[in-house]
Amino acid sequence: MAATPAAEAVLVQSVEMPDTAIKVEGYDFNKGVDHNGLLDSFLSSGFQATNFGLAVEEIQRLRAWKLSDEPIKEDEDDEFKDQAAREKVKTTVFLGYTSNMASCGVRETIRYLCQHKMVDCIVTTAGGVEEDFIKCLAPTYLGTRNPLHPQAASGFELDGKALRLQGLNRIGNMLVPNDNYVKFEAWLMPILKKMHDEQEATGEFWTPSRMIRRLGQEIDDPSSIYYWCYKNDIPVFSPALTDGSIGDMLFFHSFNRAGFVLDLVGDIRAINTLAMKARHTAAIIIGGGVVKHHIMNANLMRNGADHAVLINTGQEYDGSDSGARPDEAISWGKIKHTCKPVKVYGEASII
Repeated sequence: MAATPAAEAVLVQSVEMPDTAIKVEGYDFNKGVDHNGLLDSFLSSGFQATNFGLAVEEIQRLRAWKLSDEPIKEDEDDEFKDQAAREKVKTTVFLGYTSNMASCGVRETIRYLCQHKMVDCIVTTAGGVEEDFIKCLAPTYLGTRNPLHPQAASGFELDGKALRLQGLNRIGNMLVPNDNYVKFEAWLMPILKKMHDEQEATGEFWTPSRMIRRLGQEIDDPSSIYYWCYKNDIPVFSPALTDGSIGDMLFFHSFNRAGFVLDLVGDIRAINTLAMKARHTAAIIIGGGVVKHHIMNANLMRNGADHAVLINTGQEYDGSDSGARPDEAISWGKIKHTCKPVKVYGEASII
């Protein structure tokens, strides 16, 4: 029987899918537990698993790039005309993350990257700095499975009033005792005094990145992200360094002794110059806000990053920079239009 108009409307003739199109297929656990195979299967699984797979491919591309892959330009600097020298020039990797990443177990992953020189520059918040140092002095705890809160399911639902009376601060489903911040103050304040003495003796102001480098030296603890940044000369920029406990300590210090200066202009020159001089750049950004925009804006100075991987839960409907898709950054020139950027919509502790 001939197709009716209704059937034709419902079943519009399909185009033939090309042989190279990827078929949706997840991991077959009948093959046993193969973690590499499981992760490889994400690319063909659909939804955010596919975005994860695309992000992995983008990371592999940025890690594989070398200046020797590019043709030598007529106006190339003499030092980079030699093929052996070009082989050594790799992608300059900008890593950004918000404070919760230092608060949770992702901290240890970030420390590994810095320990093994797998990133070239970090941008983070005040909490992203201080939470790392505080963990060297005292632990952070899960809000669940502890005798103080036996009824807690995940820890996210713990009562704020009750926690306040116990002197416990909640970060999601984690707890930080006030005593941790007392220990942090006792460690930091004498260092601030020494730094102030050095500023007065030399006339040289501290930038946030120089201050973080100094603290990484002072902590002298291999479990710290910033210890390894100090050891491996990885600059750490925190344009909002006063927005947290470090800011509280600077505030208290200013009443005892005025005149300590943090030079933000020095740091904006440093990060922008780093981006401008880089031959090839990548932006890997976990979260949003100031860390995302600071990296994107530095790469604007070179007409955009060559690679970009974003991981966050933000949505673009409110017009926020945090939630914006990579395509918006391309419109500003913060990511090159030739780039294949990926945004993974998800919470980074499980990605």
